[in-house]
Amino acid sequence: MGKLTVGALRAVLVVMFAGTVFVQAGMVWVLVTGSDPEDGSLPLTSLRVITILGMVSVQVALVCVGRLVSMVRRGTVFSHAAFRYVDIVIGAIVAAALVWFAVTALNAPGQRDDPGVTVIMGGVGVAILGVALIVLVLRMLLAQAVARDVEAAQMQAELDEVI
Repeated sequence: MGKLTVGALRAVLVVMFAGTVFVQAGMVWVLVTGSDPEDGSLPLTSLRVITILGMVSVQVALVCVGRLVSMVRRGTVFSHAAFRYVDIVIGAIVAAALVWFAVTALNAPGQRDDPGVTVIMGGVGVAILGVALIVLVLRMLLAQAVARDVEAAQMQAELDEVI
C-alpha cells in the first residue's frame, strides 16, 4: 500500500473520528445543560442517547481500521494479531445495526400514516448487517492468507535446511 493511499486513508479516518466526537459533544452538552430546544421531549432525548451510542460504535470501527492500516503499512497484517481488530470491526458494525433498529423502533409510531418509511429504515438496518457479513467473508479470506503465509514460511524453513 502506497504512502499516499495510507496518508489519505488516515486523514479520512481522523476527520471522521473528529466529526463524530464533535457531534457527540454537542449532543451530550444539550442533554447535560438542558438547553434542548424541544424541551427534552422523551423521543428526542432517547434518539440523542442512541445516536451517541451509535457513534461510539463508529469510533471503535475507525480506530480498528486505523490499526489495520498501520499493520498493512508495516507488512504485518497477515498475522493472528489482525484478527482481533477485524473481529472488533464486525462487532462494531453489528452494534451499529442494532442501534439503527432501535432508532427505527422509536421512529415507527410516528409513521403510522406512511409505514413505508419504517420498512425502508428496516431495510437499511438489514443492509448494515450485510456489511458485517461482507467483513466476515473478508476475515475468512484473511484467515486463508495467514494460513498460506505460515505454510510458505514452513516450506521456506524446510528448503533452507535442505540447502
